[in-house]
Amino acid sequence: MRLTAFTDYTLRTLIYLAGQQGRLATIAEIAERHGMSKHHLTKVVYQLGLTGVIRTVRGRHGGIALARAPSAIRIGEVVRASEPDFHMADCFDARQSTCVHAGRCCVQGMLGQAVLAYLSALDAVTLADIACPVDAGAVPGQAQDLVLLA
Repeated sequence: MRLTAFTDYTLRTLIYLAGQQGRLATIAEIAERHGMSKHHLTKVVYQLGLTGVIRTVRGRHGGIALARAPSAIRIGEVVRASEPDFHMADCFDARQSTCVHAGRCCVQGMLGQAVLAYLSALDAVTLADIACPVDAGAVPGQAQDLVLLA
């Protein structure tokens, strides 16, 4: 399974914000830091705001920050909200399926169990688990590099 670029940007944004210790960050600084399109990142930030994972502050001195502690943000929740679907095969979408075996084989059930196991594994991980400052001695409020732990 491959996550969409939208989900990748979402996770990178959250990891960056986790390292900011509540300091407001801007879309421009995150986009520049990660080499992302500001246009695409704006969509990510909008979605994260709708789901309540981040808070947004408008105005000249505005920006974005986590709305909850990193330990309270489950990666499974984030991935479910950012991925359009988890259709592993054609038969997962009955309206679009062209498989002649649809409804008569066990592939959909087996793949469905695999998707549930995948999401269950992500539910066990929080943003705090995957956001780790590279430089623990960095000055609070300054941008920090973060690494994604496997």
